[in-house]
Amino acid sequence: MVEGDCQIQMGRFISFLQELSCFVTRCYEVVMNVVHQLAALYISNKIAPKIIETTGVHFQTMYEHLGELLTVLLTLDEIIDNHVTLKEHWTMYKRLLKSVHHNPSKFGIQEEKLKPFEKFLLKLEGQLLDGMIFQACIEQQFDSLNGGVSVSKNSTFAEEFAHSIRSIFANVEAKLGEPSEIDQRDKYVGICGLFVLHFQIFRTIDKKFYKSLLDICKKVPAITLTANIIWFPDNFLIQKIPAAAKLLDRKSLQAIKIHRDTFLQQKAQSLTKDVQSYYVFVSSWMMKMESILSKEQRMDKFAEDLTSRCNVFIQGFLYAYSISTIIKTTMNLYMSMQKPMTKTSVKALCRLVELLKAIEHMFYRRSMVVADSVSHITQHLQHQALNSISVAKKRVISDKKYSEQRLDVLSALVLAENTLNGPSTRQRRLIVSLALSVGTQMKTFKDEELFPLQVVMKKLDLISELRERVQTQCDCCFLYWHRAVFPIYLDDVYENAVDAARLHYMFSALRDCVPAMMHARHLESYEILLDCYDKEIMEILNEHLLDKLCKEIEKDLRLSVHTHLKLDDRNPFKVGMKDLALFFSLNPIRFFNRFIDIRAYVTHYLDKTFYNLTTVALHDWATYSEMRNLATQRYGLIMTEAHLPSQTLEQGLDVLEIMRNIHIFVSRYLYNLNNQIFIERTSNNKHLNTINIRHIANSIRTHGTGIMNTTVNFTYQFLKKKFYIFSQFMYDEHIKSRLIKDIRFFREVKDQNDHKYPFERAEKFNRGIRKLGITPEGQSYLDQFRQLISQIGNAMGYIRMIRSGGLHCSSNAIRFVPDLEDIVNFEELVKEEGLAEETLKAARHLDSVLSDHTRNSAEGTEYFKMLVDVFAPEFRRPKNIHLRNFYIIVPPLTLNFVEHSISCKEKLNKKNKIGAAFTDDGFAMGVAYILKLLDQYQEFDSLHWFQSVREKYLKEIRAVAKQQNVQSASQDEKLLQTMNLTQKRLDVCLQEFELLYFSLSSARIFFRADKTAAEENQEKKEKEETKTSNGDLSDSTVSADPVVK
Repeated sequence: MVEGDCQIQMGRFISFLQELSCFVTRCYEVVMNVVHQLAALYISNKIAPKIIETTGVHFQTMYEHLGELLTVLLTLDEIIDNHVTLKEHWTMYKRLLKSVHHNPSKFGIQEEKLKPFEKFLLKLEGQLLDGMIFQACIEQQFDSLNGGVSVSKNSTFAEEFAHSIRSIFANVEAKLGEPSEIDQRDKYVGICGLFVLHFQIFRTIDKKFYKSLLDICKKVPAITLTANIIWFPDNFLIQKIPAAAKLLDRKSLQAIKIHRDTFLQQKAQSLTKDVQSYYVFVSSWMMKMESILSKEQRMDKFAEDLTSRCNVFIQGFLYAYSISTIIKTTMNLYMSMQKPMTKTSVKALCRLVELLKAIEHMFYRRSMVVADSVSHITQHLQHQALNSISVAKKRVISDKKYSEQRLDVLSALVLAENTLNGPSTRQRRLIVSLALSVGTQMKTFKDEELFPLQVVMKKLDLISELRERVQTQCDCCFLYWHRAVFPIYLDDVYENAVDAARLHYMFSALRDCVPAMMHARHLESYEILLDCYDKEIMEILNEHLLDKLCKEIEKDLRLSVHTHLKLDDRNPFKVGMKDLALFFSLNPIRFFNRFIDIRAYVTHYLDKTFYNLTTVALHDWATYSEMRNLATQRYGLIMTEAHLPSQTLEQGLDVLEIMRNIHIFVSRYLYNLNNQIFIERTSNNKHLNTINIRHIANSIRTHGTGIMNTTVNFTYQFLKKKFYIFSQFMYDEHIKSRLIKDIRFFREVKDQNDHKYPFERAEKFNRGIRKLGITPEGQSYLDQFRQLISQIGNAMGYIRMIRSGGLHCSSNAIRFVPDLEDIVNFEELVKEEGLAEETLKAARHLDSVLSDHTRNSAEGTEYFKMLVDVFAPEFRRPKNIHLRNFYIIVPPLTLNFVEHSISCKEKLNKKNKIGAAFTDDGFAMGVAYILKLLDQYQEFDSLHWFQSVREKYLKEIRAVAKQQNVQSASQDEKLLQTMNLTQKRLDVCLQEFELLYFSLSSARIFFRADKTAAEENQEKKEKEETKTSNGDLSDSTVSADPVVK
């Protein structure tokens, strides 16, 4: 709590304390008035005139109600005494008031208003917070000072008071702790209050009666006054009448406290048994209720039927009372004595709470029939009571002796009769019981008549207030102070899923706390308190049930789908089995203004988890799809299909991602020219990602075709950086000098070598470069240069794929147009029909989309040509003359590439596959692109390099074959094996060179290798001239001569 909050809350609470103070003052006045009235009725002075003849008249009801009022005051004392926080906040509030007193202007308060407020607070503290509410009531001055009613000296009243207490006690004692107990505990609290009031007024003690009152503590060691407030009668009686306590020996007082501990132990042990027996009782009672209320009432047995209904209703109430008493007493005793509860006890008590709510629910479910029956039963009971009274009335009338007392009796009986003829309201029943207090004197009723009448009146009380009484007994607002049991309860529900439906009852019990919280006055709004409570309960529910359930279901589905992995022993006979599907057959549980649907919660969790994990690892989509189907089959969950946008399952790496990280992409992926596919170089997973045209097409479909041009721009920026490094390498003195030397050498020897570049020279270059230095990874400068060219080639391969993907996407989109040659103009059609402006806009939009798609699918942009045109002029400028040596480095580069390619392919068969690869056509693409930029296809072809390689390898292969023939005669096995290996290696090398040659030839086609730069320029000029001449002669009839190339 933030500092200052408690003072603010106390400030809000003052008005409530003022209201409470007014209520307490009113209670004092009522007690005083009732005592005066009773004292006036029972006068010991023989001479003084009597109001009515009270000999044999006992207004027991009055004393019972007076006892109830004293119980209220006593309860208020106990509540405040138990409320530590209230006292702490009160002290802090008083401190605040002192600081306000020193500087009132700072707080904006007038000083003259502070004094009365402080006095008022002192009055409140003295009256309410010092625990003296009950004491102040009984210590009132009951004797009138101005010669009015005398109370303490009135011996007749004292006797009548004591007699009434004893009579009530006799009735209460017999029923206390019995199955037929209704409200005897509450009356016992009232009796103790009345006994203390009697002692306070008359200062006499009936020691024997005092002892009997204390003996009740053995039967009932504690009584719950309200919610979590528990009251110990022995403490109360000893504290309020210390004089009487001294008369008793210490041992007997000590025995009461020891008995309380043993009572709690016994209760804890017998709880499980109690639950079982009450389970049977309540179940059979519910069956009775159902059968009785479902039966049609027969007119000939109407009275019997009403009696049986009445008994069943009362029985239900009695069960509710007994169960409620067990729960409240046990829980509150544990709490007040600060003893830990065992898990078994907690579970048993929660079961009792469920039974309690089940009884309430039964009454609620059949409330229409119950309400109907209650009105009939009250009439029937009133009829029985009227019969008894009319018999007694006749008896009184038949006795002709007249006396005032007899007249009083007759009047009382007539009053009772008149009152019973009408609705059975609380006031009417009260009048009847008071009238019968007068009407039963002078033996008007025989003993066998009086007892049935009392039973009927009790039943009438119960049945008339059945709904309210059942509601009060089944109210579980005390659970607010025992929320700690809820997690244990949920764990139990989760473990024993068989009867998961009982959750409804527990949430119904938790809802009972809400009405009381709505009266909260210390907060700005009671909504704050409700929100906190709601949040707390939901957090516990999520942690102890819903989340566990979600995880368990997910785990079960995973293990079921991966049974082939043999993860652990899932034999239900060994590890047990929980049928969690029962949770999903539950109806949604109502709590506050929401419904908790366990089924929907788990379904949402699984949907979300499966969706998120599928997006992370797209290759697992089939597994999650299988788990979805299994969830439907096994648990009946209706799962949502993960419709990932644009069939993301086929999207692979997104175009946007590649575009942003193109430098990483070209180094991590390998290009395959023939299949137009990129394959990941290495991966931490068991799988390598691939990217093909379909992925790119889906990606373009997601982002739109505009992304294609952006990608080309990004690639252009990337190539610029790479060509800078390329230029630096070619400019390096070591490299440049060697290349110039090689060119000179080739020019000198080409006539002797049949215009073929010697293989040995390329090999020598390769070895020579290694001498310049090697990186820590063992790579020479030529290896790095090869990688640079491969990356440039990969970038070009990616551009090619983008173009193909764009065409693929466009053709997919346009396939719904019937005839591409004849597309209708929708805008014109709409205009003809004279449709609305919005329709015209839509038609115009549709036309533009269709024309875009038609154009895209027909042409596709020549991105390669663009990227050649943009770099070629720069490459061919005189200042970049050092780049002209590139064609002569290609032979050593190809040698280096073939060596690298063979080692990569050999690694495929090894266990450690790091660096393994089966394709890298990026190199061929890179070489073809750079040769085109430098316009060096003819120079490179003049080397006849691949012919030279082929001849060299074929020559060696023939030599090896010849040697094999010679050696096979001498039969030297080891030598033969060596030769076989040599031949295999030569075959592999030749094959790799052939593959490279094919790849390079294919790649050259993209860059129009058949034309040199000069030829291309010539073609361009001719096209332009044709266009101009066509434009000039469009009106002329003379035909121009065709331009001959």
